[in-house]
Amino acid sequence: MADLEANADDVFELDRIRRLIELMKEHDLSEIDLRQSQHRIRLCRGSVAETQARSLPSPAAALPAAAPPPAASVNSPPKAAAEEDAHIVYIKSPMVGTFYSKPNPNSEPYVRVGDHIDEATTICMIEAMKVFNEIPAEVSGRVLAVLADDEEPVDYGRPLFKVDTKK
Repeated sequence: MADLEANADDVFELDRIRRLIELMKEHDLSEIDLRQSQHRIRLCRGSVAETQARSLPSPAAALPAAAPPPAASVNSPPKAAAEEDAHIVYIKSPMVGTFYSKPNPNSEPYVRVGDHIDEATTICMIEAMKVFNEIPAEVSGRVLAVLADDEEPVDYGRPLFKVDTKK
């Protein structure tokens, strides 16, 4: 018991970890990464794919199908556009941090528009709390757009890449 009182400010105390988990659930956070001296704890909920599924559809993907023009005819192009959009996927940021398109300032970007990627392809790096996290694509396809600038702050769920998954 004296040990628990001596470590009241310890980030690894069990009750504090339970409160952090409850906060993660309450605020729908996918990850918390804490450090104290040489100790570190990283709490994650679900996989990146589950995290992306919770945040679908993206606002940009929902706009074309959300409000078709009222005077649209039966043979209008929006139907063709909707079928084309079925193959479009937005890769979203799994965390809050700083977006990096390349491993270091002198390197080539991880991916460029037109590149073909697969599930294991590292597409960018996000730095959060001085930890650099390589982000895998988790989809296969061709990169249509890079939606974030290098060294730009990004929020959780923000679309980073637009990918055409059509084979």
